This record gives sequence, structure tokens and C-alpha cells, in this order.
Amino acid sequence: MMSAQPHDFDVIIIGAGAAGLFCAGQAGQLGQRVLLLDHAEVLGEKIRISGGGRCNFTNLHSSPNHFLSKNPHFVKSALSQYTPRDFIALMERYQIPYHEKHRGQLFCDHSAKDIIAMLFKECQLGQVDLWHPVKVQNIAPQDGTWSVTIFKNDQEIVCHAPAVVMATGGLPVPAIGATDFALRFAQALQIPIVPVRPALVPLSFTDEAQADLLELAGLSLPVVIRAGSQSHYGVCHFDEDLLLTHKGVSGPAVLQASSYWLEGETLEIEFISSPACDALFNDESLRLKQTETLLATVLPTRLAKYFAQQAGLAGRKWAEVGKKDRQRLSKLLCTYHVKPAGTLGWKKAEVMVGGVDTHALNSRTLMSKQYPGLYFIGECVDVTGHLGGHNFQWAWSSAYACANALPSPHSALNKPQN
Repeated sequence: MMSAQPHDFDVIIIGAGAAGLFCAGQAGQLGQRVLLLDHAEVLGEKIRISGGGRCNFTNLHSSPNHFLSKNPHFVKSALSQYTPRDFIALMERYQIPYHEKHRGQLFCDHSAKDIIAMLFKECQLGQVDLWHPVKVQNIAPQDGTWSVTIFKNDQEIVCHAPAVVMATGGLPVPAIGATDFALRFAQALQIPIVPVRPALVPLSFTDEAQADLLELAGLSLPVVIRAGSQSHYGVCHFDEDLLLTHKGVSGPAVLQASSYWLEGETLEIEFISSPACDALFNDESLRLKQTETLLATVLPTRLAKYFAQQAGLAGRKWAEVGKKDRQRLSKLLCTYHVKPAGTLGWKKAEVMVGGVDTHALNSRTLMSKQYPGLYFIGECVDVTGHLGGHNFQWAWSSAYACANALPSPHSALNKPQN
């Protein structure tokens, strides 16, 4: 399928991931002549591998409170323009079955490939020109439009459009082609960037002080975790499951906290709440049990033994444990502190914190304040969602807001020539 004017378009979208595909389909169906570009041979890989292959495509409760950004109010406009219910309606129109798993998280019943196929169909309905794999050599403003130089099939092609949309994602999972293309491009234009780091990522231990925890690898249990004491996002707390691994800590609780955690910071983990601790310690039926046996009534056996040893109470009957020792054990259980050495990096991260500074963008349109006709959407923007479908919702919402804010179709391309 070729455009009526092969090298002139209304909008050129760079990146055919979740945000780019959705934006292209929406814009095309609004009458825009769309060129969608990507460097990958296989598209939609991050969608395909997400949610264990079933794609956690949104969250029923997605709201501005579920996002991190240097500008916390920035997400409000896009999220209000396109809500989780709107995307669910699209899923239902395509008769894609889905289910709710946990706290509003929605997954495909069958496969994430259903969503990829739906996005391609939306692009087809919008008569989108999709070129891949291609290499974008240069993007530059030129006489009121944008010039994009592309290397395709051993040929250099120059395309023009009044609008360019950067939807190239972030750095997580480099094995599927993730790059910092949008960030480098923004920096070249002197558009400010909030420093980036891996997020929704497991944390590792190297300190000998944490070596005993590594021996508990495989244990999983619900905790309350707190982090962010050094972060400008503030302190967070999440009530989720913790997984102890042979490298450190993971599980939903840690993945959530990792978005707020900064290197050198201590995590605080509440294995048992203070009221639950008091109730356990005052249970007369357990007073003749050994400390580790008492703890094993509410914790996994190996973890119960670990805490009894940490408090120096292993093998001692609870009735023989004094007030100070009980207080020390209670502090361990309710406010246990660990100091991770770092994250497991971009290979294991699900998303990226940081990106194009939202203060440089219009929150309603996602257009650059410095460069008319230049838009940034999806993960390359300094907006990061919590675990549980929120990042996909940001992709849909930012893409929709951008598509609906593009200049009237053909307005710039059909101007009479002097």
C-alpha cells in the first residue's frame, strides 16, 4: 500500500511499539496521511512478552496517582481524554476476551498477540504506511515542516510532514531493540531530559551483611515495603508480595519500590505489622514454644528461623524472652532494613524512570513547546506508571491525545506553491 504522494505525509511517527501503533491507527482514521517507521524486523515484541505473554493492557483503577513524573500533574489531561474504559471498549469491539487478575489489572485471556493484531488492524483501517526495518538518519525542521531522512532497502529516502511524533520507547529490554533514540534526538535539540534509570526492576545484594538473606532464595510472602526517602517523588509504600532470590529481592513489592529507590538508599520492609506482632507475642498458647516455632505460625519456617537467629533468640522458649529482646525482635519484623547494592539493570527492567522533561511539552497535546509540530508520547516521556497495566494505559492515552491534536489533515502539504 503506497501513499498518493509517496514522500509527503501529514505525520511521520517514529517507533511502532504500543504508543506508536495506536497513535498511527488513531491519526489515520482521523484522515491523516501517516507514515509509521521502525528499525525492528519484528514489531510489537514488548507487547508480546508483557504480562507473561498475555499483556496486562490496562488497569481499571488507573489514575494520576499511579504515575511518577517530575511534573505530577502532567498526566491528568491525557488520562482524562482516553481512559481505561475507552481501551476496554476497543478490545470488546474486536471481541478480544480478557480477565481481571489483581487490583484492577486486566490481561488477555489468550495471548498478547491479540492486541498486536488489533493495533495492526487499526493501522490498516487508517491506511497507515508502515515501513520497517528502516534506519532514520536525520530529522530536521525545514520551512514549516519536518524533513525525515530514512535509509530503506539500501536507498536513502527523504520524507516531509508538518508533524513528527517520537514514540521510540525507552531503554528496558535491549535484546528486543530498545534504544535511547528519542532521548538523543531531544538532547540534540536542547530539549531538557530528566535523567533516566531502570524501574520496575529486581534489586541485588552484594554486601556480606545481606548474605544470609540470599540463602532464603525462593521464599515469597506478602509485605509492606517503603522506599524513596532520597527521591524527589517522595516516600512510597506498597502492600504486595516480596520474593527472595539468589541475587537479592524481587516480586511485585520490590518492583514497585524500585521506581522510587535510589542507589545507596535503604529499603524498609514490614514482614509483620505492629498490631499483629503484639497479638502474636501476647498469645498465651504459644509461650512455651521456641521463638522460631512461634514466628513460624505467621511466617515461612526458614524466614522464622532467620529472624530468631538475627535477634539472638534461636532455641529459646518464648516465656524466657525478656522485654528488651521482644522489642528488638518486634523492630526487626516491623521495620526490617536492607540496603540493596543496585538494580539488575536494563535487561531486567520493565520500564524507565525519567525521559523527556514534561515541562517542555504541552500536557494536552504532547507537543514540544519549543518546536511546533514535534510530539513525544509513551515511555520516552518522563512519565512512569506503577506495576499493573498503568504504563500501557499511558501509551494509549498519550497516543490518543497526540493523534487528536495533530494539525488538520493535509493542511500544510496542500498549501499553494509560490
